[in-house]
Amino acid sequence: MYKILLLEDDKLFASTIEDFLEDEGFEIDIAYDGEQCLDLNYENKYDLYIFDINVPKINGLDLLEQLRQAGDETPSIFLTSYKDKETLHEGFLKGCDDYLKKPVDLDELILRIKALFKRNKKSFEAIKLTDTLEFDSISKRVYESGVDLNLPIKVLELLELFIEHRGEIVTKQMIISKLWSAGEEYSEGSIRVYINSIKKLLGKDSLSNIKGVGYKIEF
Repeated sequence: MYKILLLEDDKLFASTIEDFLEDEGFEIDIAYDGEQCLDLNYENKYDLYIFDINVPKINGLDLLEQLRQAGDETPSIFLTSYKDKETLHEGFLKGCDDYLKKPVDLDELILRIKALFKRNKKSFEAIKLTDTLEFDSISKRVYESGVDLNLPIKVLELLELFIEHRGEIVTKQMIISKLWSAGEEYSEGSIRVYINSIKKLLGKDSLSNIKGVGYKIEF
């Protein structure tokens, strides 16, 4: 399922958002200050950031700037009490994709999330891979004739990456960024294993190897 990192120091409000988004099918991690948020980011991969601006230790603006400077392009939404145009302008300069002013309407939040995911080629519908295979984009599971194949998580993450970039070349660096968090080590051998798993799933001709550049999915 899509995984969201929420930075919010108001624990009651954070819990409210967590309950709401979990009911919508998302997995949520909560950080109550900027340093804790960085720690979670180091340990995990996320599909979306939802950051409050005025939080302890590292504010949301500076935190997102650090992540963007490190090459992290994860979509982000700011939740903020600030109403002045200067702060909102700064948020976009730091790299945010959208913002909502507090008090937040949760129904509007879910609409913004889905719109942002759509712009980033993330689907909320099942995707047909073959006559019998289907990729559930919410749960990130592959089903064959309705039966869950229980594929390893990194194979599923890689498959999702290829689906999001159908018709485009997926580079090795894109694969590394998708499958491994900043604190994880990767190996060339493991990349080949996951690539072969995709070929075994979809057929040996499903991926074209663009020598020295990356891979392109064909289905």
